[in-house]
Amino acid sequence: MTLDLDQAVNGAPPSPDQAVNGAPPSSDHLWERLRRVEQRVREAVRERRADDPDPDDPYRGQYLGPEAVDRILAAAATAHRGTADPGDGPAPPPGSRLGRLSAAFGLLPLDLDLLLVALAPDLDPRFEQLYGYLNDDLTRRRATVGLALELCGQPGAGAGRFRFSTRAPLIAGGLLEVTEPDRPLLSRTLRVPDRVTAHLLGDDEPDGALAGLAHRAEPGPRRPDQRRPDPGRTDPTRPDEREADERLRALVAVGGLVHLLDRGGHAGALAVAALGADGPPPLVVDPAALAARPPEGTVRVLAREARLGGGGVVLGPLDRLQPERPERAALLRELCAELADVPLVVHGPQVWDPAWAAQSPVVVTVPPPDAGERAEQWARALNEELSEELAEGVAAYRLDQDQLARAASVAARTAAAERRPVRAEDLRTAVRAQNAAGLARLARRIEPAVGWSDLVLPAPTAGRLRELVLRARHRDQVLGRWRMRPGGGRGNAVIALFAGESGTGKTMSAEVVAAELGMELYVVDLSTVVDKYIGETEKNLERIFTEAAQVNGVLLFDEADALFGKRSEVKDAHDRHANVETAYLLQRMESFDGIAVLTSNLRANLDEAFTRRLDVIAEFPLPDEEQRRLLWDRCLGPLVPRGDDLDLDFCARNFELAGGSIRACAVSAAYLAAGEGTPLGMAQLVAAVVGEYRKLGRLVLANEFGPWLGVLGDAGHG
Repeated sequence: MTLDLDQAVNGAPPSPDQAVNGAPPSSDHLWERLRRVEQRVREAVRERRADDPDPDDPYRGQYLGPEAVDRILAAAATAHRGTADPGDGPAPPPGSRLGRLSAAFGLLPLDLDLLLVALAPDLDPRFEQLYGYLNDDLTRRRATVGLALELCGQPGAGAGRFRFSTRAPLIAGGLLEVTEPDRPLLSRTLRVPDRVTAHLLGDDEPDGALAGLAHRAEPGPRRPDQRRPDPGRTDPTRPDEREADERLRALVAVGGLVHLLDRGGHAGALAVAALGADGPPPLVVDPAALAARPPEGTVRVLAREARLGGGGVVLGPLDRLQPERPERAALLRELCAELADVPLVVHGPQVWDPAWAAQSPVVVTVPPPDAGERAEQWARALNEELSEELAEGVAAYRLDQDQLARAASVAARTAAAERRPVRAEDLRTAVRAQNAAGLARLARRIEPAVGWSDLVLPAPTAGRLRELVLRARHRDQVLGRWRMRPGGGRGNAVIALFAGESGTGKTMSAEVVAAELGMELYVVDLSTVVDKYIGETEKNLERIFTEAAQVNGVLLFDEADALFGKRSEVKDAHDRHANVETAYLLQRMESFDGIAVLTSNLRANLDEAFTRRLDVIAEFPLPDEEQRRLLWDRCLGPLVPRGDDLDLDFCARNFELAGGSIRACAVSAAYLAAGEGTPLGMAQLVAAVVGEYRKLGRLVLANEFGPWLGVLGDAGHG
């Protein structure tokens, strides 16, 4: 195979329109610079041919003859006689892609020339032949370090070779790759990554290596007076939100690291709007995907893409990265270092740890949206006006923008499949689907299946339950917008105590509250919390509180006496440790942001310091006769066949049982009736009551059972 050098050298260069059909005007300067590179190559080839005794030798590059040795020695003797001025080409216009690339990566004129020399074969295949000839090896069809320096008028032993060091802008920025590390530096091949080539030709699609990890935000309006409502958030109309928005825009203009301390889940949209207001849309990075990727090379590709796009970077929510883990903290530190000269906005509910980056961020607190703003977010996500019923149904949920968008999509598709409007239940189901599985591994998850009609409670107790629901729905408005929250770092938690004897309906009431709020109930399993080793119980509780704050659910501490017991006088190490656990819980409940219910059989067993931190205290007394009658009827239900002799009035009047015991008796009697194949009558019901009395350690007295005791015979007196 021979090289048609005349055709390669004398062939007409492609015009910009021929090279890239429809290339943007900003790439015109690129083709002008490439024509200058081509002219240098032509001159280098002509000089080489003038000294070459046989330029058309078909075996060139496969052997080294005497003439070639003499030519190499002559070239070495004149290698240091003089150099051309680096970067003698015209400076790229500021608006061109080359100009933005040079400014974003801090390139010198020589760097730009070296980059264009390496880029030429990717845009014009003739350069492959020419570079093969100049390399004296037709199999090496890209520029080497030595050839690039020669074409730029730089000696191989001069300062130009240091533009290929690992810290030089071309290499550190990922614009140029030096391959074949086993060769001497001047013989190593240069390659421009495809993403850089595509960018210079007008392609703004992010690097394929970042698929699923980062994406460009939707472009928004440039001038504030043309600003349109962002689909992810409401316009900042409240003074506190407007102040945060204005401060963030000013900080973004200055540059550097900014941390948005997110109190309401919409800081990400605020960051995107601020970065994209007066420039290109920013690069939005998913922290969970970043943590799952191998760190080698990912951060550098991400940093290169951020500089190519020029719109800055948004990373968050930060808690999904789990920066408290050492390896994740190192990843965040590396990312912040790589993006030191790029506007970087990190957002999340976590307080920034100075150990996460060498550069300390400016912290801006983003207030939570109120109920009206949250309803507007849902309306935008659903693309329809929110009815009063739907607005009330979503008032208690605390979602970030991604969760809200996913939940709205699920609800809309559910309603569309059944060809009906979106209902409140669709939204509740969709929101529950957004809950992470982390809390389910630490507590028992219960999807509520009961409602207000299933409860039989005194009016004061039912009123306390409705007050709890009211507080959960409007806490953002009262504690946030109206600023009724006291200082001291207290959270937005709503904490209730349900006190009463076993079986009086405390757990079922917590389930009803969760159902009314459209949330799931998470019952803390004490076996996964309490640990005999010092400090482990507190660690387990911290994991529960952390996970609970990230889900829309009600946290239930059943039999809370075991954890929230009174502090005692310290007599030994066990007492000291028990008091430390209680003190930790007191502090942690203050900073909690979720909804928690404590149940206790004896309110006096709880430490008095907890009482001050409780929002609602509901007393659950034993039911009276009227309530017991309702309980018997509801526990038996409408489907169980009832015998003619069934006397629920007698049961309610004579058997003083709590609701839980009544339910147990109803179930036992139903089993007896099913075994005998008869409708449920008083014989089975009284037998079930006797069995329940024995479980409770109560005496079976004739004055309570009356004539029905004889039906049982000896079984009633055993």
